[in-house]
This record gives sequence, structure tokens and C-alpha cells, in this order.
Amino acid sequence: MRLKDLAQHLGLSQTTVSRALNGYPEVNEATRRRVAETAERLGYRPHASALRLATGRSGAVGVVLRGAHELGPHMSEFLAGLGSRLGEQEVDIVVTIVESYADEIAAYRRAASSQKVDAVILHSPTVNDERAALLSELKIPFVLHGRTNINAPVAWLDIDNTGAMERATTHLLDLGHRRIALLNGVKGRTFSEHREIGYLAALSSRGIPFDPALMANSLFTDEAAFRLAQAMLEIRPAPTAFLAGSMMTALGVFRAIRQAGLTMGRDVSVIAHDDVFPYLNADNMFPTMSTTRSSIRQAGARLAELTLQILAGKPAEQIGELWPVELILRESSGPAPKGQTAA
Repeated sequence: MRLKDLAQHLGLSQTTVSRALNGYPEVNEATRRRVAETAERLGYRPHASALRLATGRSGAVGVVLRGAHELGPHMSEFLAGLGSRLGEQEVDIVVTIVESYADEIAAYRRAASSQKVDAVILHSPTVNDERAALLSELKIPFVLHGRTNINAPVAWLDIDNTGAMERATTHLLDLGHRRIALLNGVKGRTFSEHREIGYLAALSSRGIPFDPALMANSLFTDEAAFRLAQAMLEIRPAPTAFLAGSMMTALGVFRAIRQAGLTMGRDVSVIAHDDVFPYLNADNMFPTMSTTRSSIRQAGARLAELTLQILAGKPAEQIGELWPVELILRESSGPAPKGQTAA
């Protein structure tokens, strides 16, 4: 089926159909959905080479990863969501692996000169991210997975890390916990800073001073979390609850609790952030894991849609989404042990 045939079937102009399929913002949502559903039902697919020739685009979106450690379960889920949605529009993902910050900056400069990608997905931003400032300067369209503060309009999607951590900490306080440990992400990353803000706000609201010994930043790995939790459980008074930055972190915390001869959910409570891994289900753990939950795969899919909108001409300053985070209570979070609560 040709574009002309699809347009005739819909009773629309070829221009309107083309713009609807390519996400142009001036096409209303009802028309865009009608065109997309009809194209899917009739099996219409735009000719990729012709489309790239007509638009002058490469038909690819770039993602730069710094070091092998970023090729973990979080990134796998994220790329799965991103790739599935971009694939529907016959847009490829170009993944570049670098070893240092300098190499990453060089990769963006090459992208600008070679024009091998039409846009970039920028992940794990810092509070004042120089990479975002550089991409703006190079005039490379990009969408940020997270937030940053630079003197330029930025398209972004983020989850409410501050609200999620404040709510989880408050729940533990309501259960009588006062010694609550936070195993956070890498220092300086915006999401880590936002989670720390939520944690400290919840403690402050109850007049509870924070203990720096119960706050740690690291990569989200089982081993790092195990070592940190193990050390914290040797502090006196020991923490009676942990906030784990990811499900991978929670596995390490659980191992440390078990090695200390304690029982999770009874002696020590745990709430983890869950990016919804299909192979690490909080409901299937024993005991089941209380979590703050937001799907990183869905975030990847939505970032693909926002990138397509940017490429269709939507201004960056009009794109910004803050997703709420669910608090799912299960067996791993229970009342503080008797004798360890405070009024």
C-alpha cells in the first residue's frame, strides 16, 4: 500500500497522513490515532530509504554509555522500551560505548559532525549537566531521562524521586522506625540528589536528626549494597530499616541481613525502588518486597515518543513530564522491633 492509497482510504490529504504518521504536533491526537490505527490494520509501512531521503534524516537515535557497568539490567530494560517504540517507526538505536567523560564528550561532537543520528537520549544526568549544555550548543536534538539545571530549554521525562523517597521514609517512621538507612545512587546524579532531599525532608518533619553514617552512595549492585549494609548493621544502635535504591541493591541488603542472623520484615525492614524487572519480581521474593515502583521500560518507550515529537518540530520547552511513583507495601516492611522505637 502506498501513502496515496492510505490517504484515499482515510479521506485525508497525503500531507496530513504523512504528518500524522511522523508525529507532527499540528495534527490533533484523534486524527493521529485514527491514521496510525488504520495504517497498522492495513499493513502500511513507509519506505524507510525514501523517507530518509525526503527528510534528510539518518533514521537513528543515539545513546552513549560510559563503561561496561552501564550495560546492566536497568539499561537493558530501558533500551527494550526505547527500541520497541522507535522500531515501530523504523528508527534505529545507535549505542556508543566509551570509557571516560572526555570520550563521551568527543562522541557527541562526532555525532554533530557526522550526522549519523537525528537525536540523542541523555540518561543519568547530573544537577548541572555539562553534556546537556554541550548538546544544546551543538544543536543536537535530545531528550533527557531525568532533569538538570542549565540555561537552555530541555525536553525531559522524570519520575518523582523526591516524593517517592519522602513517602517511603514516612511510612517507615509511621511504623516506629527511627534508625533508617539510605542506600542511594551515585552522588551528584539528579535522581540521587532528589531522593536524598525526600529522605531528609521526611526525617526533618518528625524532628529526627539524620545520621551521615546511615547514608551511602554507590552503583546499584548486589555486592556494593551487601558491603554497605553489612557495615551499617555493625553500627550501634544499628538501623532497623533500609531504603534500597534498586532491586539489585535490595538483594545485597537482604544478604547482609540474613548473614547477620536477622529476619527481613521482622528484625529489619526494607523498601526498595523497583524498576519492574521481569526476572526480579518483588511479589516472588521471600518475604515479598515493599517497593516504590515505576517501570523503566515504560519510561524508555515514552522517551522514544517524546524524541519523535522533538524531531517533528515540537519545541523542547513544551516537553516535560514528571511521573508519580507508587508505594507498594508487602512483607519486607513491618513495625520497628520492640524497644527500638521512639516517641
